[in-house]
Amino acid sequence: MTKQKNEYLVPMIIIGVLFFIFGFVTWLNGPLIQFVKLAFSLNTDSEAFLVTTAFYLAYFFLAIPSSWILEKTGMKKGMALGLLVMAVGTFLFGTYATQRNYTISLIGLFTIGSGLSILQTASNPYISILGPIESAAQRISIMGICNKIAGILSPIILGAFVLKGVDELEAKIVSAPTPEIKETLLNEFASKIYPPYMIMAGVLVLLGLWILKSALPEIKASEVNESPADSNLSKTKTSILQFPHLLLGAFCIFVYVGVEVMAGDAIGTYGKGFNISSDETKYFTSFTLITMLIGYIIGLVAIPKYLSQQTALKVSAWLGIIFTAATVFTSGYVSVAFVAALGLANALMWPAIWPLAIDGLGKFTERGSALLVMGIAGGAIIPKVFASLKDEYHFQWVFFALMLPCYVYILFYSMKGYLVGKKTN
Repeated sequence: MTKQKNEYLVPMIIIGVLFFIFGFVTWLNGPLIQFVKLAFSLNTDSEAFLVTTAFYLAYFFLAIPSSWILEKTGMKKGMALGLLVMAVGTFLFGTYATQRNYTISLIGLFTIGSGLSILQTASNPYISILGPIESAAQRISIMGICNKIAGILSPIILGAFVLKGVDELEAKIVSAPTPEIKETLLNEFASKIYPPYMIMAGVLVLLGLWILKSALPEIKASEVNESPADSNLSKTKTSILQFPHLLLGAFCIFVYVGVEVMAGDAIGTYGKGFNISSDETKYFTSFTLITMLIGYIIGLVAIPKYLSQQTALKVSAWLGIIFTAATVFTSGYVSVAFVAALGLANALMWPAIWPLAIDGLGKFTERGSALLVMGIAGGAIIPKVFASLKDEYHFQWVFFALMLPCYVYILFYSMKGYLVGKKTN
């Protein structure tokens, strides 16, 4: 057993670095919403939330092509390619956000999401099948810790170097005596985004080259992810559409990512609904990620020794329902704290849903993983709906009405959905 774990160590370190990158880039979106609304003089939150729409829609459009790419390149070269595509995206965003060109900046975010789509399609099944499928949630929890540590750091870093003194700047812009002075202030503010994104682009290129030369072994998912009980099942199937537990799992990923992005990226906008200052709300994403980090640590200790993957998902769904209800019956910082606490509820969902959904797919594992990655588009749709509806209805009730059905569905999947169409004997 010790020898077997040692064989996993190097690949897990490498994939852990990738998950750190996922987290750092992904969780910049929360403070970026605040950045673009000011830098591009956007009138509504709905326009600013195009940040998450562009970023997460890339997963929907690129997931299936990513699986084709990975079939041709193998997982190792595919991961390196994903990092290089992300580097192109960060370069585009950093360059054109500085020029205050919102359209091409959004294309840059879409490109980053495209690179992440390749990485996610490769790395999630890779870490799931690197060892026994029953303990996959534990390994993904380790990856989640890497992801969320990076996610905690990225809003803090962006807040310190780009959004520092943003309340004072907003006041200066509002009181600017001439349009020319206003434009000068906005241009100076927008230019602050350039250095961090150029640094990220360079780091991503170096990481891509490192992955190519690393000791990361190739794993053929179709040869590994097939238990004896399910071998005959997968051999008689001709399409991923014939696996109901996978299809239900893809929708579960959709609603899960939607609520995760709501709790992480929309928490700043939620806080501003209580007239909390921008200098405070720019750090709120980090609070959500701290609670997620606590959840991942719990998963690392508890799964599978004390909790099965499906039990962890069930408990998480109930926590999501309880915390969501608490947000609407409280106000101010207390309500914001319950939104942040949703990070704890969400933490073990991805590690549990993913292995439950791909279990027993055999030769369909790569395509099934791509379908699950398409579900990440929930991060594009649900927050955008929130941003659009909150302009017409009270933001707390909109938040509640969107989040509660999502957690109820996740509860269903944890109890019944993951078993649909599978042999249980």
